[in-house]
Amino acid sequence: EPRDWREQLERIREMRRSRDAPVDEMGVQKCYDSGAPPQVMRYQVLLALMLSSQTKDQVTSAAMLRLRQHGLTVDTVLQMDDETLGQIIYPVGFWRNKVKYIKQTTAILKQKYGGDIPSTVEELVQLPGVGPKMAHLAMHIAWDSVAGIAVDTHVHRISNRLKWVKKETKHPEETRVALEDWLPRDLWKEINWLLVGFGQQTCLPVNPRCSQCLNQDICPAAKR
Repeated sequence: EPRDWREQLERIREMRRSRDAPVDEMGVQKCYDSGAPPQVMRYQVLLALMLSSQTKDQVTSAAMLRLRQHGLTVDTVLQMDDETLGQIIYPVGFWRNKVKYIKQTTAILKQKYGGDIPSTVEELVQLPGVGPKMAHLAMHIAWDSVAGIAVDTHVHRISNRLKWVKKETKHPEETRVALEDWLPRDLWKEINWLLVGFGQQTCLPVNPRCSQCLNQDICPAAKR
């Protein structure tokens, strides 16, 4: 286990207590229609995850709101032409690619899964435009099942800064494997939203706010 990790985690929880980061207010778990039938809700979770890749939470949230105004189900998306879908989701990052992936994935869900989303990481990552991080988050949010840790750029960066990985990792997938090796399983679900919000507000990619961080005295990367 890494040095000081429990203390570091506790202090990050303290800094995240107000839950007022973009991920808390506009993250994927806030983007779906919680009153929709379970199958529709799960589809909306997956779509929000696909849109969220390399896109700020604010932009994803707004795109999801516009989609939901059109009635966001497998069938409505399949009936939509590419141009309309593109206009609705713009300006999410790589929106042209995402139009293609969303249409392909939605068609697969209709044909192969009866309009639902798969319930395993292995099947989820086979879908066009769905990577490991999205698959693990889909399992957490849509199926309430913890199959692994969802590692995005924030979790990847902070795990390396805190030396929560034995040796520096280059890719989020390496970080996921390294974290799952020692982090107690009951923390796997929490660690994503904790570190994402912390990364959005304090441990920024460039110019981290070390002077405001409660971990500055026990963080290997702190600029003191």
